[in-house]
Amino acid sequence: MSQPHVAVIGGGPAGLIAAEIAASGGASVTLFDGMPTVGRKFLLAGRGGLNLTHGEELEQFLRRYGDAATYLRPAIEAFSPAAVRAWCESLGQPTFIGSSGRVFPKAMKASPLLRAWLARLRASGVVFYLRHCWTGWDGDGRLLFDAPGGAVKFHADATVLALGGASWPKLGSDGGGQKILQSAGIDIAPLVPANCGFIAGWSEVFGERCQGQPLKGVELQFGERGVRGETIITRGGLEGGAIYALSGPLRDAIANHGEAVLNIDLRPDTPQDKLQQQLDVPRRKQSFSTLLRKAAGLSPVAIGLLQEAALPAKAAGMAPGDLARFIKQVPVRLTGTAPIARAISSAGGIKFDEIDAKFMLRRKPGVFVAGEMLDWEAPTGGYLLQACFSTGVAAGRGALAWLERR
Repeated sequence: MSQPHVAVIGGGPAGLIAAEIAASGGASVTLFDGMPTVGRKFLLAGRGGLNLTHGEELEQFLRRYGDAATYLRPAIEAFSPAAVRAWCESLGQPTFIGSSGRVFPKAMKASPLLRAWLARLRASGVVFYLRHCWTGWDGDGRLLFDAPGGAVKFHADATVLALGGASWPKLGSDGGGQKILQSAGIDIAPLVPANCGFIAGWSEVFGERCQGQPLKGVELQFGERGVRGETIITRGGLEGGAIYALSGPLRDAIANHGEAVLNIDLRPDTPQDKLQQQLDVPRRKQSFSTLLRKAAGLSPVAIGLLQEAALPAKAAGMAPGDLARFIKQVPVRLTGTAPIARAISSAGGIKFDEIDAKFMLRRKPGVFVAGEMLDWEAPTGGYLLQACFSTGVAAGRGALAWLERR
């Protein structure tokens, strides 16, 4: 009897680990990717240190996935953050937990890990076909690809799709696979930006003068949620870690109401009454900006934001109590998200009702799905890669279980 064949389409972390699982289970594995090399977004993530997962306890960890946690729980429990660390170390890349709880390889970059990973995959017999863009199935169920030499047909006994979302399309994930699945009758939630920047519509003067400057040590507030951290002024809005953590509810509010009002506490560690006392001093000949810098401890970019948000009320004319209140709750009107191509990740994708417990498409027996092409989102901090690894492992194991039934 010939060795069963698994095709994996997509060379990101979900696809690569699905290929590893399938090969280790005795299948012959061929991995296809439309780009000239695999792991391009993985390498991009490594520029910031390659945050693999997070060290917090599992229940808190799972809450980061919101409503999707119910569906992701079995996969993450089966291939947990501890398992990700052990896997990384098995490739000669020891890990450590940083002060924030985030987990990184000690090398603090992705390239050594990816090189070791690809070497292990090739040693296990995984064959790579690059510059092969998946276009669907033919009438006999064979996979179809556009390749440099022309159209290619490929028979697989099981298939894992790990095509990613739609952020950073130049690295390979452009959402095209979702359209193919939609045409096959599979229910897909629209792909939208996640962990993304927002449009605030600054005045031209403020946007040009302050773009690229960070607001450090602030607290962003939206509804009942508050996030401490740093956000960066862009020419047309805001980006950075703190606002990324609120991107889901902000994005949904804009979609539903056309805008969202974000409040920024510029001095979250200073009570409002104390701030009022600090501001209630004779100004003498000092400028308003100097007063804010010396009495309130605001940075130049924070002062600029305060004055931008106060127009036409004019912050300089506010009484100390009103000014203190305003510093603690600067309103910023957001009217849109930055383009999905610039987002760190995307939300939307294959709805979980379309897959079974082994991550197989109910309408396409023998076809398994993993990674960001599923309908989930998570904040930065290791949660994105963890879910890609865990669902990739689940899909690879699902493909092996399918082959055993044949």
